[in-house]
Amino acid sequence: MSAAAAVRWATPGGRGVLAAAVLGSGLTLLDGTVVNVALPAIGRDLGASLAQLQWVTNGYLLTLAGLVLLGGSLGDRFGRRRVFVVGTVWFAAASLLCGAAPSIEVLIAARLLQGVGGALLTPGSLAMIQGAFVAEDRARAIGAWSGLGGVATAVGPLLGGVLVDQLSWRWIFLVNLPLAVLTVLAAQRWVPETRDPDASGRFDVAGAVLASVALGGLTYALIEWGGADAVWASGIGVLTGVAFLALEHRARHPMVPLRLFVDRDFSAANAMTLLVYAALGAVLFFLVIQLQTVGGYSALAAGAGTLPVTVCMLLLASRGGALGARIGPRIPMTVGPLVMAVGTLMLVGAGEGSWWGDVLPGLTVFGLGLALMVAPLTATVLAAASDDKAGVASGINNAVARAGSLLAVAALPLAVGLHGDQYADPVAFDTAYVEALRICAGLLVAGGAVSWLAVRPVRGPGAARRSGGRPGSG
Repeated sequence: MSAAAAVRWATPGGRGVLAAAVLGSGLTLLDGTVVNVALPAIGRDLGASLAQLQWVTNGYLLTLAGLVLLGGSLGDRFGRRRVFVVGTVWFAAASLLCGAAPSIEVLIAARLLQGVGGALLTPGSLAMIQGAFVAEDRARAIGAWSGLGGVATAVGPLLGGVLVDQLSWRWIFLVNLPLAVLTVLAAQRWVPETRDPDASGRFDVAGAVLASVALGGLTYALIEWGGADAVWASGIGVLTGVAFLALEHRARHPMVPLRLFVDRDFSAANAMTLLVYAALGAVLFFLVIQLQTVGGYSALAAGAGTLPVTVCMLLLASRGGALGARIGPRIPMTVGPLVMAVGTLMLVGAGEGSWWGDVLPGLTVFGLGLALMVAPLTATVLAAASDDKAGVASGINNAVARAGSLLAVAALPLAVGLHGDQYADPVAFDTAYVEALRICAGLLVAGGAVSWLAVRPVRGPGAARRSGGRPGSG
């Protein structure tokens, strides 16, 4: 690396690095959820169908998931702080275009561009922590980053509700501009530049293209299923996915070093990530629409209704990281998704009765499970890679998480029979919502099972080593 890992936790520099990383990752995490609460308002204002609203969500996730791996490689080669700052500026410019979009087609295009910026800054946020902090302080820094990032995810619906009700849905994008300015200033002031000294100047552009086309083809097929082009799109998605794996296996400088998946914990953590984040993305997508369409909540009330998750993440995520460091990640990564599954099933009646009885208990249990799982999962992924590959490892896990949400939001409306403008029909949406949440609970149970069966039980000093994000033995 170009700068030694020398930043300590309880110092102004440590707080500055954490602030920059949290602000940057918070931009993308916030934007991933803040949009959901505004979807009904966007649909009414721009005359959008359900499929078009799915693309408002998935357009962003598509380019983010497809290019975040390349973003990690660029950071390792040219400097994580530099690429992080470029991505933040790009993200802000695309957010401005989203806020000014005159039609649903322009908004979808702007969301695709926004995902490109997110792909540049997302892997750098965690890699900056991994590269800057001394080894013994990383577990605490990762726990704080995970917790505060989780707050950004959970607070999105609340902020979106305030902006939609008091101003306009356009402000859910325009609010990113001042946050991006603060992010750039913090990064330039406190974050030391780090990079992989062994990184090649060659980049796997073909791999990035194939990954994006594969995800795009599958997403299009799921959203537009029944249309004339859906079968062709699914075929293209599968073929380009196979070509992507073949290319990465043979490439001298692959975007996804497949050798990382030889590590059992790395493979298990990413399989669990795919399942859990598919459920997480779908629950957030369906819940805020359910509260507005079926429950008659305002956008603000629907967003405020998700506050229990925010509180749980704020208060408990760092404790989840400390627990993982003490006993190993296997138990938190198993129990967390199972607790989330229980919370998901408790939300089946949301919108039909009172918030206190039908929403608060389920979201609280859901948030407890999420807080328990997030930091040990992140630390397990990083423990499987050497420090100079932190950007790539982070990029892979981020891509898997976004791909999970992308495919779930694309597939579940089809699976539960939603189409056209039924997102505005209380009877049709309520029936579909119940079935969707049951599917999400099944995904979460599967995620917990993967962790229990595949993540190695590590205790004592070994647990601290792995959860601290230091290189694993593989």
